[in-house]
Amino acid sequence: MRRAAAALLAAALLTGCAPSVDPIERLGRKAAQRVRPHGPAAEQPYRRWGLAAPLAPAPKPPARPRLPGTSGPGLPPVVNHIRTSDKVVFLTYDDGAEKDPRFVDMVRELRLPVSMFLTDRVVGPGYGHFARLLSVGADLQNHTLDHPSLRGLPYAGQRAEICGQRDKLRSRFGVRPRLFRPPYGAYDATTLRAAADCDVSAVVLWRASMTETGLHFTRGRDLHPGDILLVASDDDDLNDLTLRERTTRLLRQIQGRGLTVGRLEDYF
Repeated sequence: MRRAAAALLAAALLTGCAPSVDPIERLGRKAAQRVRPHGPAAEQPYRRWGLAAPLAPAPKPPARPRLPGTSGPGLPPVVNHIRTSDKVVFLTYDDGAEKDPRFVDMVRELRLPVSMFLTDRVVGPGYGHFARLLSVGADLQNHTLDHPSLRGLPYAGQRAEICGQRDKLRSRFGVRPRLFRPPYGAYDATTLRAAADCDVSAVVLWRASMTETGLHFTRGRDLHPGDILLVASDDDDLNDLTLRERTTRLLRQIQGRGLTVGRLEDYF
């Protein structure tokens, strides 16, 4: 680089004029231009993940969330929708079977608040992946140890499934999950008693889930503020789509309705 700078200086002196920019500085600028990012690496994060515009920031959640009516004295509420005027919906993912490392990048770059309801039997040796998701802002919640249909099981069995996964998440990640989703959305009064005894704040179902043809609504026909959405589960029919592709499809629809994504845990 010193030889090149000396050559530039000599050429300037021969032509009878001093360079207006120091040769070393000029070479430094050229080097910076060569390494300046361009193409996909220089794109805004939202474009890299297939969105036409950035996600609107979620509003600050209420200091005292308006929880739905409880299922009974001392029992956690069962919710598929949050009563709120905030223009937010909530993204949830079940089981933990797919461990796409680029989904971690997506969550980080879009600052996407997602709730992962994990089953120990399905996650298996992939807990490291979910540690990375936790580190970029995802919430890790309870979806039982072994993914049984809880309805009709005795209290001891249901409590072991729910408390067991609570303890597993606490020991592995240092988190104490407050939200619980029963496998297949199946529960009974015994489930609610067991959930209460396992420190569950709410039993979380969903207002809509993704299918091949779009969102399938359990009630209504369109997205509304406060809807809880099931983006992916181990037993759905969208196994040909990655979590990134599913999420992008849904985010486009959310933006089209003038909504954004909120953090579910903030509303409990």
